Amino acid sequence: MKTIIIATDFSSVAANATRYGIDMAAAIQSDILLFHTYELPVNMAEVPVVMIPADEMKTIAEEKLLALKKEMEAFAPATMKIDIMAALGDTTNELQELCDKIKPFAIVMGTHSVANIERILFGSTTLKVIHYLCWPVITVPPGKKFGEGIKKIGFACELNAVTNSTPVHIIKEFVHAFHSELMVLNADLPNHNLQPDIEKQSHMLYNMLKEVNPGFHFIQVKDIEEGINDFADSNNIDLLITIPKKHKLLEHIFRSGSTKKLVFHSHIPVMCLHE
Repeated sequence: MKTIIIATDFSSVAANATRYGIDMAAAIQSDILLFHTYELPVNMAEVPVVMIPADEMKTIAEEKLLALKKEMEAFAPATMKIDIMAALGDTTNELQELCDKIKPFAIVMGTHSVANIERILFGSTTLKVIHYLCWPVITVPPGKKFGEGIKKIGFACELNAVTNSTPVHIIKEFVHAFHSELMVLNADLPNHNLQPDIEKQSHMLYNMLKEVNPGFHFIQVKDIEEGINDFADSNNIDLLITIPKKHKLLEHIFRSGSTKKLVFHSHIPVMCLHE
């Protein structure tokens, strides 16, 4: 049985992502694990003192998770198993350890809008998770509903070293699971010289994905991220896949990287995969 991990901070945006994850799990007959990490509040005096005991913090977190579970059970199929887990520590580290154990189908998280001050905290956590975890991470924008499912999946691809950089098995797994149409998109700047072997890379990628019959689309735009989002809108994409490039410094992805723009400016769920 597949398992989808839904990471929550109990905000309204996270609650929406939780409902999205429940509906997604129902579509593929997956189980759910509601996951929350917490830190001990510390009084920042000359000598720092923990204000609430760890056991009490754990109890509070588990009570919130139980309440959320009860709320979600009203929408979930009777056959769906919903577990909860509260962990003390860093979200990324705890998620990594958890994923290594249960090997989830995906991790679902919410993203706050750019104008929302809460994004500074939860948004940074989301980006850190995307950067470090080698598991599919689906970010759900505010208010987005699962609706009728994932009928069209867009894969934003640079068509560069596709053999080594494309997690083909995961892409095909998602296409099969939701019976989706796959649209491969390559966006480039106007009058920009295309890489010499782009045709070769396209053929290679098609052969790698041919069992799901992908369609290929090439566009030239002034802004890559806006172009991808516009394409996703005009083609009714339900889930956009992107592969964040690995950087030596995490700060690079927090400045003006394409992943940050795609995740926080898109109103379409974005799934981040690694090479």
